[in-house]
Amino acid sequence: MACFTFPKYSWLDFLFTLFGVCTYLFDVGSDLWVAAEFCQRGHFFWSGLVLSFMLTSSVIVQMFSWFWIKYDRDLENFESETSENNIVLGGPSHAKLTCFLHVCQLGFFFRHVSALRQGFCVWWRRGAGARYAVYLTHDLSMLRLFETFCESAPQLALMVHTMLRTGHARTIQCVSVVASTMSVAWMVVDYHRSLRSYLPEKTRQDWLSSVAYFLWNLLLIAPRVVSVALFTSVLPLYIVAHFLSLWFVFVLWAWLQGTCFMDSRAGEWLYRATIGVIWYFSWFSVSEGRTRWRSLVYHTFILVDNSILLLTWWWMRNPEMTQTYALPLAVLVPLFYVTGLLVKALYYHCCHPTRQGDLPDGLVYKSAVDQTSAVYSQTVNKRMANHVTNFYSAKTTAVTKTSRHERNRIV
Repeated sequence: MACFTFPKYSWLDFLFTLFGVCTYLFDVGSDLWVAAEFCQRGHFFWSGLVLSFMLTSSVIVQMFSWFWIKYDRDLENFESETSENNIVLGGPSHAKLTCFLHVCQLGFFFRHVSALRQGFCVWWRRGAGARYAVYLTHDLSMLRLFETFCESAPQLALMVHTMLRTGHARTIQCVSVVASTMSVAWMVVDYHRSLRSYLPEKTRQDWLSSVAYFLWNLLLIAPRVVSVALFTSVLPLYIVAHFLSLWFVFVLWAWLQGTCFMDSRAGEWLYRATIGVIWYFSWFSVSEGRTRWRSLVYHTFILVDNSILLLTWWWMRNPEMTQTYALPLAVLVPLFYVTGLLVKALYYHCCHPTRQGDLPDGLVYKSAVDQTSAVYSQTVNKRMANHVTNFYSAKTTAVTKTSRHERNRIV
């Protein structure tokens, strides 16, 4: 018997969304400040890179957001669901406005506004519309995940590279590093919290598990970013070839795993391309089955790749300019990565629960209430449920196969 519990909306969800808006605006503001500072000092190439990271990640996030809105409009009763809750973004009465905002690269920001408005209405109505508020916050969590790895992680590597290249750190560079690190850290905590919300109460993880999850991600992502920055400091042009070659391999690997996250072929290839960018910095499970072995292959590959990048930097570095930090970095970078792997293994051994049964494969799932023997419907974000299915393994392997129409149905 499945023990799935529907995520609930609380005041903490509202605060997380509010803080997410603040970090997003702070991140955008610091990026523009960095680009302007580089431009004023004559570093036009670095300024262009910062702006290109911003624009690329924004376009990717807007495309995901627009795809999801189009998918949701094809669901039964979506119009009545959004009209009932007076949704700002995505509702049928705001179709042209929604399209305009996405073209202007403002769709992601107004998703935050819509989620905040819906969350405030839930508080004001004392629970009414809570299920759709949860739905919106889960979409935001996934969009922040994509935005972080497409912008914050590459920009963090760029900032470390510029500080190594110039030999000193300016205030704005430190602010950018703090903003990017905060963005990555917040993404990790927020995304893990969304995953945890799908677990049954008896196996729901506490904040200690989130701390462990955050710690091993930090210990694995930070050495990767530093390794890329160090390699870039000695061979700046070759990092482009390095990224493109690994990205192509990762996209091919995602395709071979048969990902089925999006509802259209174009959307699925966008997802696989984005996964290729994420895998360049961190592991992310995209399909069920043999996850442990895939993770082992990935981390072994990245550990070897980091070692090659570090050895290349060590061999080609300027001994006089790097004598103050060369040896500590050469020791700490691989040590942190190995420590991260150990913390990750400890997390999976002690904190990672097993799903009891299968998650509902659709936007809305019918469930019987034992006390009243009534049948009610709950809004479940099938995109987040897909990630939960990949992240948490299930004890039972029996899956009830349903048609695409039934999977995407609102009842």
